[in-house]
Amino acid sequence: MIKYTTQFLLKLEEMITESDYTLRYEKGNFKAGYCVLKDQKIMIVNKFFTTEGKINALLDILKGVTLDNVKFSEKSLKLYEELTQLQQQQQQQSPAA
Repeated sequence: MIKYTTQFLLKLEEMITESDYTLRYEKGNFKAGYCVLKDQKIMIVNKFFTTEGKINALLDILKGVTLDNVKFSEKSLKLYEELTQLQQQQQQQSPAA
């Protein structure tokens, strides 16, 4: 269950920080509200987004990248596994195009 709270956003940010990616909030002209530089392992999210918008952007980003979870704390590893499981459930429920 995803909760659109500042606390949940902080958990996501902490998990990303513990991975091999860098998270930055910047202003920019992003079509989806975010940009991912996979080669440099940088995630950039529109800094003017609300908490809910930032969470949705991060969740979208996490669908397309695989984080290195070797350095994850116990809490971050649990959150990452829950998000991965949730994504798999959503893929199974959505009809194939």
